[in-house]
Amino acid sequence: MQLFIVLVLLIIIISGIYSYYKPRKPLPIPKSSEIENILAIHVEFYQQLSSSEQLEFLQRVEAFLAAVKVTGVNTVVETIDKVFVAAGAIIPIFAFKNWRYKNISEVLLYPYSFSKEYQLEGEDRNILGMVGEGALQNTMILSQQALRNGFLLPNDKSNTAIHEFVHLFDKSDGDTDGEPEVSVPHQYAQPWLKRIYQEMQLINTGRSDINPYAATNEAEFLAVASEYFFEQPHQMQKKHPELYEALVKIFHTDVVK
Repeated sequence: MQLFIVLVLLIIIISGIYSYYKPRKPLPIPKSSEIENILAIHVEFYQQLSSSEQLEFLQRVEAFLAAVKVTGVNTVVETIDKVFVAAGAIIPIFAFKNWRYKNISEVLLYPYSFSKEYQLEGEDRNILGMVGEGALQNTMILSQQALRNGFLLPNDKSNTAIHEFVHLFDKSDGDTDGEPEVSVPHQYAQPWLKRIYQEMQLINTGRSDINPYAATNEAEFLAVASEYFFEQPHQMQKKHPELYEALVKIFHTDVVK
């Protein structure tokens, strides 16, 4: 009897080890034609790319969706939501051909804004997106409504998905400080920080059209300015030429062509 129990325990342990280490199946993703159609209609960054670049963008969106789950919380996740999440992820890093997000495995979609405690009820429900911490490490939380508005209303200088993925890009060196090490080498850090503080001063004195939230700290400045950069590049180049050129260096991308 004891031998039987030992054998059963060994089988359970071996099965558990196998389940943990066995290769994981790719996550189900939308058909390429569906993804391509949504990108072509709603994602202006994609529309401006050459044919070969569009193919690369599509492939990277598919790779992202095969690796990162998009899960609805009190809402239904549709194909357009998955594509918008992936597009928001790929746009900031598109120029970095071999760079991949290593600090995210799931994106949670709430139907609308939520609180710091991730609640949909009660007061202080003013958060549209955040990178999770603690128990939610490697998780991003986005308002589904804000996610969609970011791409369906492309002229408002606001895109929550891009904002949060820029935070992840920034965090890839271990610190969310507005200086992503992969694109802001040491010799460029001081000029970039100087530009941030100059722009913050303009914001705080009411002399800038950049969202005032950018003046919160260096990390938020980078994220908010990046939204503007990718959403309204021509307007930023005209109103903030030095900031625009600084972001071209950071993202290795000149959005105005």
